[in-house]
Amino acid sequence: MRVLFGRFCTSAIVLSASLTSFAAVEPLPPLQMANNEHAIASNVTKLIEELHYSLPHLDNSLSSAILDRYLDTLDGNRMYFTAADVASFNRLRYELDDRTRTGDLQPVFDIFNLFRKRASERVDYAIGLLATEPDFAVDESFRWDRNMLPWPSAEADLNDVWRQNVKSDALRLMLTGKTWPDTAKILKERYERSFKRVTQLTTEDVFETYMNAVAHQVDPHSSYLSPRQSEEYRIQMSLSYDGIGASLQLEDDYVKVMNIIPGGPAQIDGQLKPEDRITGVSEGGTEPVDVIGWRLDDVVSKIRGPGGTKVRLQVLPAGSQPGSPEKTIELKRDKIKLEEQAAKKARLEIPFEGKTYKIGVITVPSFYQDFAARSRGEEDYTSTSRDVTRLLEEFKTEGGIDGLVMDLRANGGGHLSEATELSGLFIERGPIVQLRETRGTIQVLDDPSPTAIYGGPMAVLVDRYSASASEIFAAAIQDYDRGIIIGQQTFGKGSVQNLFPLDRLMRGTDNGQLTLTIGKYYRVTGESTQHRGVLPDIELPSSVDTAVVGESTRDTALPWDRIQPTRFKADPRLATEIPDLRTHQAARAAKDPDYAYLLSDVAAFKEIAAQKSVSLNMQKRVAENKKVDEGRLARENTRRAAQGLPALAKVEELEAAERPENILLRQAARVVAELAQVEGPRQRQLVSGSEGARKSEARPQ
Repeated sequence: MRVLFGRFCTSAIVLSASLTSFAAVEPLPPLQMANNEHAIASNVTKLIEELHYSLPHLDNSLSSAILDRYLDTLDGNRMYFTAADVASFNRLRYELDDRTRTGDLQPVFDIFNLFRKRASERVDYAIGLLATEPDFAVDESFRWDRNMLPWPSAEADLNDVWRQNVKSDALRLMLTGKTWPDTAKILKERYERSFKRVTQLTTEDVFETYMNAVAHQVDPHSSYLSPRQSEEYRIQMSLSYDGIGASLQLEDDYVKVMNIIPGGPAQIDGQLKPEDRITGVSEGGTEPVDVIGWRLDDVVSKIRGPGGTKVRLQVLPAGSQPGSPEKTIELKRDKIKLEEQAAKKARLEIPFEGKTYKIGVITVPSFYQDFAARSRGEEDYTSTSRDVTRLLEEFKTEGGIDGLVMDLRANGGGHLSEATELSGLFIERGPIVQLRETRGTIQVLDDPSPTAIYGGPMAVLVDRYSASASEIFAAAIQDYDRGIIIGQQTFGKGSVQNLFPLDRLMRGTDNGQLTLTIGKYYRVTGESTQHRGVLPDIELPSSVDTAVVGESTRDTALPWDRIQPTRFKADPRLATEIPDLRTHQAARAAKDPDYAYLLSDVAAFKEIAAQKSVSLNMQKRVAENKKVDEGRLARENTRRAAQGLPALAKVEELEAAERPENILLRQAARVVAELAQVEGPRQRQLVSGSEGARKSEARPQ
């Protein structure tokens, strides 16, 4: 669990029991830069300029962008600073490059000190607002996503934004059945925590925030970790801890799910998703405790607990606007073993043109390896490739399979060596991936396996959360025309990072560490997976919007490019079969009620996610929520009617409905069944690498 300083903006106000003005409280002493941070800033700058893949030079252009990124981190939703405040920071716009290089960063702390003062002023205003219940009959709306709007021109503009913000928070709570006194009490506690979180931020926190503005300006995966965060990173990489198996980050006062850890309770349960926001936590049947505005480490502490105990999360689904209906997820805490993220298998019986095909499914949650056991010389160390080998052997002893789906959805990557090993289980021989380092040196990583162990029809099922090592595997299978890539365009994370402990460089302690991008991966065709990802041969619908999630959405992501291809041999037949497979899949899907349900569900979700404002009229909000629930129920009942199943009477029964991931898996399995019928017992052949490269370039873009 990485604990980050997130943007303190939405709902960050305070209501005191006595309506005492925060401005009347003795002001906190301004934060000053620590002595060792001058040297840290200088050394981080040197490492970035000398070792980062793009060999950037901190100049005036980067200086300006760093200032904007730092302000966005502090006040990304434009809730505290006015346009005049931001204009006053412009004196630093073309100085931060030199100041970062020399470590003269006190003005950065001065900006934070002003931010803290503005937060105190906003609290004073909020106190007056929460003295009386808002009028929820007024027909108005609140623009909750303000990061692309101009800075408020005057205090009066800020006042109106905050009035609407408080009203929106209150309305969401009251729609759950709470009275105004209960609502006011909850908001009072939430806002007090939010403001307290700002006052508790230390010099170390502010320095880390700024240095990350610098690192993230050269690419999204480079970052600086303070000594405290370095220790948290060490805990994350340790063998185990008790929890739910999710990586969390604080963003806009919400605790957002960044990743689901394979093998943990959340991944096994399947309901909690990346980008979901946790708004409440409870256990033992008690009412959820509102955690909006909490410090991230406090939320983490509340979610973690003894193995075997249960915790309930109140969740705002990914993409939903504040005020949308929430869902409750109950999870049993368990020991999270970060090195035990085992692949698992299943078998599907797929009817196709008068025959039932046995399609094996191997789900690979990550590319894992028990590196410590391998280093000790143990022969039976755990790894992805070894587990998949065992599962394929089990399929064989159980009567065999007609085709295989490798399910890499939500697989965020892992060990590079496991990506090449796994690819080698399906490719006879040849290069798997190329690695280009900062100075231009290119290393070709070959298939380490002497021979393939499975040569039958196969598909790789991917989604937008398939990243890094997953993309290396999917790209190799696609480039060799060894299998069909089905699903969604993958994440596009084709960069390589290295960890630099600053204590070693500076010969001291408590200096933190720098993660730096030092290379890029390239396919055997010479094309990078960076930014573009892997494009599927057959695309399936998804509620994950590629315009919102993925490397290409990040403004400082390294670009897509290509280098020289390396020699490889591809199968001659699959490329000619793919157009027919694509056409036939679309025809089957058009008559599949499950697929129609999925399409309508995705469309409804994207319509909701596209909304950037929310009604503050209670009657309208109730109607909007009712419309959403009725839409979900209607879509499910349409699906059930087409299958001859009885209709559901209420929304609460939807939990038992078909999950989208299962619908997509069956679609992929049907494609493999058709491929098994087409190929039959024919032996696979190999052709020259130049033809394979041409086919790769001709795939749908």
